[in-house]
Amino acid sequence: MSEESRMITELDEHGVLLITMNRPRKKNAFDDRQWDALAEALSEADADPRVAVVVLTGAGGNFSSGADLSGMGEARTEPRSDGHASGFFACEAKLLAFEKPLLTAVSGVAVGGGCTIALASDITYVGHSLRARLPFANLGLVPEIGSSYTLQASIGRQRANELMFTAEWIDAERAIELGMAARALPDDELLGATLAKAREIAQWPTSALVAIKRTMNEVHKVAIAAALEIEHVEMSKQAGSPENIEAIRAFIEKRPPDFRQFRK
Repeated sequence: MSEESRMITELDEHGVLLITMNRPRKKNAFDDRQWDALAEALSEADADPRVAVVVLTGAGGNFSSGADLSGMGEARTEPRSDGHASGFFACEAKLLAFEKPLLTAVSGVAVGGGCTIALASDITYVGHSLRARLPFANLGLVPEIGSSYTLQASIGRQRANELMFTAEWIDAERAIELGMAARALPDDELLGATLAKAREIAQWPTSALVAIKRTMNEVHKVAIAAALEIEHVEMSKQAGSPENIEAIRAFIEKRPPDFRQFRK
């Protein structure tokens, strides 16, 4: 594919599809086009009988820096002729409904949506260069992609609250300690090890893998649906709020945000 492709896809003879988020100059940040491209790649993978397992990674040494803050003022959905949502919400829905095993190889920056995508995957391997963050408090926002539930399910309520409230940075060692990832590896071994694990999984019948994933996830479906509902309600309140606008301005101006002004 051309360098302009937002997602580069490579299917090997084992039935493993590698999807590479390809916006390296922006640290694979997400605008609506990027969300659409990932949703389309996942939809095609689910529909393709040749694909048994998917590995998702990022180009340029970073997984994803999350939302492209230069476009945070834009809508997260756009109307389409078929009446379906596009952008963030379409991708969020596809990620959480994806039927086949989804592995993530996460190195470098994994912030916001970059981190919550990994939390929504089935197995996450991280590189030693990992710098992950859930910066929703820092941006005057709330969790997304069901992470208000998936983070708690992965690491427990107390630790999840600590990460959400503080928006602290998480390195590879801490991610393993918390239970946010299965393995940490040197960056130059990360993708190879993740693909090797995907091929190990792909030797089994796709129907069995899909059924196993369905049974593993069924117990969480109601909780994730409830999490998404409240996330959408609270995001609609917080996005564009004075605090959120101050956070974005501070980011663009490369200064710390001043939220004390709103407590008077």
